[in-house]
Amino acid sequence: MMTLPRPFRLLPLLALLACPPALAEEVPAWLSPHVGLKDGQIAPVVLDRARALHQRNQKEGRVSNPCFFAMDATRPHLLDDGSVGRRFFVICEDSQTFRAVSSGHGSGRNLKGLADFSNGKQCARNFGNAEGSNLTTGGAYVTAETRTSFKGYYRAKGQMTPLMRSFLQFEGVNETANARARAIGGHAAVLVRNQCRMRAPESPHADAEGFVPLGDLVDYAAGRSNGCTSWTPGDAAEILSLVQDQPTTLYIYPEAADIAAAGRGYWDAGCLKSIGQPRYWSEAELGPLIARYAKEHPPAPAQPLPICEGQ
Repeated sequence: MMTLPRPFRLLPLLALLACPPALAEEVPAWLSPHVGLKDGQIAPVVLDRARALHQRNQKEGRVSNPCFFAMDATRPHLLDDGSVGRRFFVICEDSQTFRAVSSGHGSGRNLKGLADFSNGKQCARNFGNAEGSNLTTGGAYVTAETRTSFKGYYRAKGQMTPLMRSFLQFEGVNETANARARAIGGHAAVLVRNQCRMRAPESPHADAEGFVPLGDLVDYAAGRSNGCTSWTPGDAAEILSLVQDQPTTLYIYPEAADIAAAGRGYWDAGCLKSIGQPRYWSEAELGPLIARYAKEHPPAPAQPLPICEGQ
């Protein structure tokens, strides 16, 4: 049997994702208590679209994973008491399990003098799909491959520990079609910051001169992302294990039409009051501004990391 390259195997699935939304089957009794507008519950419209997307792909044989994902980016990421809101949902209908976890939204950017499409930590006001925008894009996705990469060393219990972070790539269509080009996916909200170069020639991650990056481990689960869905390390490990060699669907709310209808359709009431009118920035609108800003503000030449003290 001939095996098609991965991009061609994805084409039928992506074509299916592009179909108009359809109503999902009736919500089963076990899932009903999890449907609502409170923190940790999923709004009816978000669940309906997420289930319909997953069921279409299951019926067509494109996805066999019994679990699927949804995210409601109109909900607050930070609650009034300072805790993180639970707005990313893991739903497994075969085992009748529902889990709600936190997830960051895209930070956006402030291109001073051109456009300000930045977002605060609590509620997202700006959405869009332009490359370089750092914005969340609502719509249909399917999970693809997972890649794990070295992010640097940090000190833990007196020892140098490598941070190996896995990234789950998303594929999309229409508004989300450039997810791969934008490197949009899911990962743990951790990084190594304030790096210097530590001599460790025995490390498999050492450069040609025998140095490795060493810095501080930062957990930004309560912060924002570059447009990806970012989870706590524990949640990320569980989510990634669910899609290992078994892709599934992800639906992120709101889409562009939902943003235009804010105040008439569903939107989290608290966030809508906080942000006023939300806005969707398209690639056609924002792309030229980002390109212009990059041309007018070229990055400084890359400099090597400083040598760590005591070397």
